[in-house]
Amino acid sequence: MAIREILVVPHPVLKEVSAPVEGGVTDELRALMDDMLETMYAAPGIGLAAVQIGVPKRVIVMDLAGKDEPPAPQVFVNPEITWASEELASYEEGCLSVPEIFDNVERPAKVKIKYLNRAGDLIEEEAEGLYAVCIQHEMDHLEGVVFLDHLSRLKRDRAVAKVKKLVKAA
Repeated sequence: MAIREILVVPHPVLKEVSAPVEGGVTDELRALMDDMLETMYAAPGIGLAAVQIGVPKRVIVMDLAGKDEPPAPQVFVNPEITWASEELASYEEGCLSVPEIFDNVERPAKVKIKYLNRAGDLIEEEAEGLYAVCIQHEMDHLEGVVFLDHLSRLKRDRAVAKVKKLVKAA
């Protein structure tokens, strides 16, 4: 396992649409997932899409366990939203590719998703609350969308300028 570099806005790879994973879940793909989890935990964060480490494949990792709970890593290969509620919910989001920026984003309150898990099994389930927010946020990355794209142009431009300044200072 290895900690990978997380790309930050406005890196052009973050705007790429990720390609579907072909050939199912392989040991090579599991090694990528392990690197992604290690990178996410080190950041620290609760979700990471492969494109954020420069690999534009439809792979996501998440762990929504609380501080005093044991780790509960999840992996999603070729995830799809098959249904979204009309009811919306607003949640303050942040992103490892947009360090130190947080803002409210409105998304469907519930979604149904299907994906392949680490073993390659097809899973279909409903997500709500933080799970729904996080899976939609990470799936946006697979389409070349960062959460800033949900904000007004002014807020987005200010956030990108702030991130560029942070990166320059590092």
